[in-house]
Amino acid sequence: MIIRELMDGIRKLDMVLPEFQREYVWLREQAKQLIVSLYLGYPTGSLLFWKTDNPPDIKNMTIPRDKIGTTLVILDGQQRLTTLYLLTRGEIPPYYREEDINTDPRSLYFDLETGDFQYYQAMRMRNNPTWVAVTDCFPSSRINPFEVAKQKLTPGQDPFKLAQCYNDNLTRLRNILERDYPIQIVPSSAHIDDAINVFDRVNSLGTKLTDADLALAHITGKWPQARQVMKEKIRELESKRFTFDLTFMVRSLTGVVNGRGLFETIHQTPPQDLKKGWDRLNKILDYLVTLLTGHAHIHSADDLNSTNVLVPAVVYLAHHNGRFENDHEMRRFIHWMYAASAWARYTSQTDQRLDHDISIIQRIESPWKELVDAIIEQRGRIEVKPSDMEGRVGNHPLYRIAFIMANDHGAIDWFNGSPLDSTHGPSYAIQSHHIFPTSLLYSQGGYDSENHLHKKIVNEIANRAFLTGDSNVSLGNTEPAQYLPKIEKRYPGALIKQFIPQDPNLWKVDRFENFLAARRRLIADAINERMDELLADLERPRPQTLEQMLAGGENPILEFKSSLRWDLRTQQVNSDLQKSVAKTVAALMNFEGGTLLIGAANDGTIIGIENDFKTLKRGDKDGFEQTLHQVLVDYIGAEFTQYIHVSFEESGGHIVCVVRVEPSPKPVYITDKGGKEFYIRAGNTTRPLDVQATHDYINMHWET
Repeated sequence: MIIRELMDGIRKLDMVLPEFQREYVWLREQAKQLIVSLYLGYPTGSLLFWKTDNPPDIKNMTIPRDKIGTTLVILDGQQRLTTLYLLTRGEIPPYYREEDINTDPRSLYFDLETGDFQYYQAMRMRNNPTWVAVTDCFPSSRINPFEVAKQKLTPGQDPFKLAQCYNDNLTRLRNILERDYPIQIVPSSAHIDDAINVFDRVNSLGTKLTDADLALAHITGKWPQARQVMKEKIRELESKRFTFDLTFMVRSLTGVVNGRGLFETIHQTPPQDLKKGWDRLNKILDYLVTLLTGHAHIHSADDLNSTNVLVPAVVYLAHHNGRFENDHEMRRFIHWMYAASAWARYTSQTDQRLDHDISIIQRIESPWKELVDAIIEQRGRIEVKPSDMEGRVGNHPLYRIAFIMANDHGAIDWFNGSPLDSTHGPSYAIQSHHIFPTSLLYSQGGYDSENHLHKKIVNEIANRAFLTGDSNVSLGNTEPAQYLPKIEKRYPGALIKQFIPQDPNLWKVDRFENFLAARRRLIADAINERMDELLADLERPRPQTLEQMLAGGENPILEFKSSLRWDLRTQQVNSDLQKSVAKTVAALMNFEGGTLLIGAANDGTIIGIENDFKTLKRGDKDGFEQTLHQVLVDYIGAEFTQYIHVSFEESGGHIVCVVRVEPSPKPVYITDKGGKEFYIRAGNTTRPLDVQATHDYINMHWET
């Protein structure tokens, strides 16, 4: 069949694309080489169609009744046919939509003079009339070789000879449409699974199908809407900053339906099981994304070394009614996930390791210890050592874990004060800032930009701070000793939250490697402490005495505040501090309850609330408690004060207010002039959630 007839057949729906086929995945270079081969008369293979009286669902259309039995279903050659349709018709074929074309080859140009093909380059082609768009070459009226020759004519040239050259090349290109393409037909007696098997075999010779592609082909062969349903879910989760692909969706569905990590195990799954499995997976993904944001300081799929670490969690949740039954299980899952990410559990032998880990989940009710043991067996340990970061740069898994830990510590952008987490807005992204600027290290630090080892040191994780997507900073040759003190003055505590050594002597260029060593230790300690904390059971009260609480430090159910209203830095009353206390109380009520100590610094030093007393009409414990009660009524409402219990303890000559908070049976909001705000506990910090995250968190924590 000649190519012109093939193009007409696609337009008339005589040839259609089944839903189980992939989208258009060819790269532009592949499209170009197809046209070059046809132009030169080289063979480009054959096409495979399936003629059937019972066609499967096809992409983006239905087959007219009068064509059933005559329509050819494209099994092999759709990338070539789509390329030819795009370039010879200038349009997207009817079986595709605009968003299905990931790489559009219609910017391919043809040189009438040389017969060369190149994608459009403005500098080369804008003022050269012999370069014409391939899509303009097929309607015969679009290009006039004689007009082009007039524009290119130089003194002494024969205009007719030049025009003839252009016309010969153009005709040769147009004659592609008259080339005969060999056709093979799968008989109508073939079943859908037979057709997919043929589809797989022939594709192994071309742009090879991945195991995920083949699995999805089998899924859509039985459930035609599967691909579009998955794509809709991908778009929905992208709006929450979690970008997954079809491979992840197919792998997760395989785990939910069959409890396996191998794609091939889903090939023969009945359609009703696929649909039921998808319904469960759909809800699990919503729950999991909310949990990652609210409890694991993971606000984007980019924060993970690989989305494969979520597949075992999906399978676990599928076997436990779609949720973690208690805080104990959730914390152990987060502990394992951090370890799996830090030690790149699934970056090699992915299928085998996933299948192994999923089998553990299938066998054991609480599988997390055994899953961690599998990582230890693979890596030798999960504890992070400072040396693990030596020479490691931004693409290493520990870079992402360091970012997660910075979020856990409430880190902010040094240059605009914005939080690094999802509350920052839709532009959320990890950006990296060299603490010691590279230009400084190369010009004054003795490092050579051409030396591979030096480049690793200069770009090491320990020389990176994290910024929001809105920060745009260029420090030139500014030494940290010059700008870090300004950051600390503007945003107190901002440096230690990103694990910056507090010795100013280490901020000088001649101490750069000492700085790296110190910061590696701080990052490793933060990771290991968080991992230990996740394994510790939360007991209430924890601990029992004031001294134990102060010694134990802040954690998800314990926070320290220096005062209720007296600003120690400005030495005056600051009403924002009252709101900060109310936010912490609301966050504890929205979490699992806990304790707030007022009169204690972040490091556990007792400051006392005597300065607050001096600001009150009644400067004693009763006056303080009345003021605190009114603050909480104003911000969270009188109905919630029944879950708050206030007492006072003395230590070292100072008075500390102990606020014990019970978990609330319903969501607690902070009411302020700007409206309602919702806060949660995330690690040892209090965090606000945006509207969508609040909705998701409430659905996960309370019956609605």
